[in-house]
Amino acid sequence: MSSSPPSSEPLPAADLEEHLDELLNPVLSSRRTAAGIAQALASLPRERQRFVLHWVAVVAKSNAELAYQFAALAPQALEWLGEAGLKEWLLGAMDVYDKQGLYPASATLKALPSFAERYRCRDRGVQLEQVASVLELFLCGLSGRRLKIEPAEVAYTDTETVYLPPVIALFPSRAQNFQVYKATVAHLWAQTRFGTFHLPREAYPTTEASLALLNALEAVRLGACIARSLPGLGRDLEALRAERPMPPAPGIQRLLEPGATVADSLAVLETAAAWLHDPGWCYLGRLCPEQAIAVREARLYREREALQRALGRLAAEQAPPRSPGNRPEAPRWDVRVEDQGERFHVQVELDGQPVKAPSEVRDLIQSIVQDLGELPPEYLVPAGEAETSQRTPPASDRDDQAAGAMREQGVYLYDEWDFRRQHYRRDWCALRELDVHPATPAFVQATLEKYRHQVAQLRRVFEALRQEHRRLRKEPFGDDVDFDALVESFVDLRQGLELPERLFVEHRRADRHLAALFIVDMSGSTKGWINDAEREALVMLCEALEVLGDRYAIYGFSGITRKRCEFYRIKRFDEPYDELVQSRIGGILPLDYTRMGPALRHASRLLAAVEARTKLLVTLSDGKPDDYSDEYRGEYGIEDTRQALLEAKRLGIHPYCITIDREARDYLPRMYGEVNYTVVDSVAKLPLKVADIYRRLTC
Repeated sequence: MSSSPPSSEPLPAADLEEHLDELLNPVLSSRRTAAGIAQALASLPRERQRFVLHWVAVVAKSNAELAYQFAALAPQALEWLGEAGLKEWLLGAMDVYDKQGLYPASATLKALPSFAERYRCRDRGVQLEQVASVLELFLCGLSGRRLKIEPAEVAYTDTETVYLPPVIALFPSRAQNFQVYKATVAHLWAQTRFGTFHLPREAYPTTEASLALLNALEAVRLGACIARSLPGLGRDLEALRAERPMPPAPGIQRLLEPGATVADSLAVLETAAAWLHDPGWCYLGRLCPEQAIAVREARLYREREALQRALGRLAAEQAPPRSPGNRPEAPRWDVRVEDQGERFHVQVELDGQPVKAPSEVRDLIQSIVQDLGELPPEYLVPAGEAETSQRTPPASDRDDQAAGAMREQGVYLYDEWDFRRQHYRRDWCALRELDVHPATPAFVQATLEKYRHQVAQLRRVFEALRQEHRRLRKEPFGDDVDFDALVESFVDLRQGLELPERLFVEHRRADRHLAALFIVDMSGSTKGWINDAEREALVMLCEALEVLGDRYAIYGFSGITRKRCEFYRIKRFDEPYDELVQSRIGGILPLDYTRMGPALRHASRLLAAVEARTKLLVTLSDGKPDDYSDEYRGEYGIEDTRQALLEAKRLGIHPYCITIDREARDYLPRMYGEVNYTVVDSVAKLPLKVADIYRRLTC
């Protein structure tokens, strides 16, 4: 290479061509060179040349042909879009490449003129990709069925996915435009939660104008539903509606009452359509009953089958022993579902006796009730008695079955953070929940015997913690005078202020409104002594937590490549620490690799669904993030894990890591922060350390 010019001066075309030859070598030939691209880039300032070369290098790591096409368009893109816009245009193409391949991604790059036109119109707007993760977390905190977020030209929902426009720029500030996104998500969620699609397909209007007006009437009804369950969110929606009031009409007041349904909205529409008008509230989107009902029918088919199978298994587990030759009677199920606004309460009885139904059964029942408003009796006929095999799945369900492994039932898709792009790879990792294959509870019994004296001491310590009292200051009543508050009040009095009422100290038993989820590294590197120490640590931890009474869950994680991330159920929040859980702890085995990002995102999702004032996510690991034969090893994995932990913190979850990796101080501060981890210097100390660390974290 020729001697480089000063760092502030542009690189000449010859130097640029040399850089580009190195980056684009796989797609260059004697007839296709980088000379023309280098000539175009030579006219740019040095900083912009660096910017383009950086992104050519990033794209070339994924596909050299796409990098070549980007480099050829980069000078024009910079002129039209600037650096920020170019980055957005390019990352959009990279997302398309990740999901659909080279040719669609090339088409996205070549659509530069239309992208530039849209980009110029939205300087003050909020882009969906910037806020999608926050909105997903917001949706995760709402009750009912889990919903995904996808981009679309117009906002609507099909009851499984919330489609949102790629950008909202209705108001002058970004904060206002984000509020529109949030309100749109809440309105579309409420359509699925409060029965907008409960009517038969033929009952909905057929014209766009009537559907828009029905959507507005539903916004009035759903706004009242939201206000009863989530008053703060209800006020936000009401404020957006107040700017454009709907004219009063007979029957509208009925929509505000508890028990109002979509049929009431339809009745108002039919009687007052001639003089009502669509107020055009900014968050309404479009009402799409055709799409919603098609998806609902496919889901009902799946869930009916799944519920009947689950009830069949549950009936077999609950059945008493019978004498040979006695034909068993058909089980009689009785299910009561109470809609409590924020959640459903499900009570299941078998032959008149209450049964603790697994979360799988409760979730299915809630989803069916959400779709139909009730649980039809025929859904309670266990598999084997229903003619399930004779039913034909709806067309949309057959389409789903052919959609490939990444969309198969039970697979959770998670984004992954690419630090080089500073951007998420959408739906990049496929995670499956599996049960740990149970061993015998003998391991737990052997551990309790091995640590007999320490377990007894542990129980005493945690029993004392459970009885601990907390000193609450500035209370209106209490056991003693709060002298600090009294001094402050004296100062207030001297300044002419009123005497405060909260002048007492109260000693109250500690209220541990806490939920903790532990995820255990089950990678191959834990083989041998480390695996034994992890299992012993879990036994000691469970003994302590049972004394303390905190809600807790335990999962393991491992996998190989982004398409096989596995999350192993050991103890769910709603499971007791019984013999089955003890058998699963004994069955924990070292398996594959440590792709931590998807495991942390799934754990955060589970923990976010639990009601608790304090939520703790503890990772028990023996090393840094790692995976087989892809780029996850090294800085990529560390940065993705760090991003997953930041997402957890936005959910109000406190992540913590306990590791036995002596080199962990090189990377854990970057991932967890300076104080949110502990390095246990000896594997032998791990079983006794974990419970003690938990005590210090929560006391």
